[in-house]
Amino acid sequence: MMNSNGNVSVSGPNEKIIQNKHNDYDSKEEKIMPLVTSKEMLLKAQKGRYAVGAFNAENMEMVKAIIQAAEELKAPVMIQTTPSTVKYGTVETYAAIVAAEAAKASVPVCLHLDHGSSFELAMQAMHAGYTSVMIDGSKLDFEDNIRETRRVADVAAALDIPCEAEADTNTDPQEAKEFVERTGVTSLAVAIGTAHGFYVGTPVLDKERLSEIHEVVDIPLVLHGASGLSDEDVSDCVKRGICKVNFATELRAAYSRAVKETFAENENTIDPKAYGKKAIQAVKELVEARMKVCGCDGKAE
Repeated sequence: MMNSNGNVSVSGPNEKIIQNKHNDYDSKEEKIMPLVTSKEMLLKAQKGRYAVGAFNAENMEMVKAIIQAAEELKAPVMIQTTPSTVKYGTVETYAAIVAAEAAKASVPVCLHLDHGSSFELAMQAMHAGYTSVMIDGSKLDFEDNIRETRRVADVAAALDIPCEAEADTNTDPQEAKEFVERTGVTSLAVAIGTAHGFYVGTPVLDKERLSEIHEVVDIPLVLHGASGLSDEDVSDCVKRGICKVNFATELRAAYSRAVKETFAENENTIDPKAYGKKAIQAVKELVEARMKVCGCDGKAE
């Protein structure tokens, strides 16, 4: 978590502290880039009119694939875990894995809690070393969502950790503006017709509403549910003000497909590293393609 000097630290089993002394990733002096917060990278994306790719990881192999793709393209990147993922592996485990891989990287890597389901989980994530959190109260009524979001945003601000939230499941521009002003969040997920998981049929996005939200909300906007969206839809949303794009389901599909192909080629495979390597390559290729669509390639140079 952030210490009093503004450094990001993650405590491992041996209490080793990994610090990021320069959150501005334009620093030419640093050759490695431990975990950074999402604040700087999203503000740069907003100014540069591109989006940072945010990719959900389920295991070490997916973390490696995402960071390898970012290194290859010289792109800033956010790695995310959901409540179900950390229930499976704990926030401490994922924080340690991502911090270890980020410490070897030359590009900025942020670890983000995606769809944080409670105040308590957001606190656990920040304590474990997450450098960005989301609190998702979109299923609550508007006032309750504001109260719950403000609780998390206030603590996150005190720790200099960015906080993302979602106003509701059908974002109204004026409600979005009020929500941001009353909660103090640093980024806002917008609901414009996207959904989680793969789409059945062709999704119809309310892009005009996105433009209207962009007109009245001055913090970075986030697009959830991008797995399965066309490159054209993602690119158009970025042009209309999206600064962060979430990808999850299609990464899981690419990983699982690669594992299945390994067993199809040799059903007697018993070494997890054999299918792990194939899965890393498959996820890496997908992440690279999505980064290019977001326009974040080359933005970490």
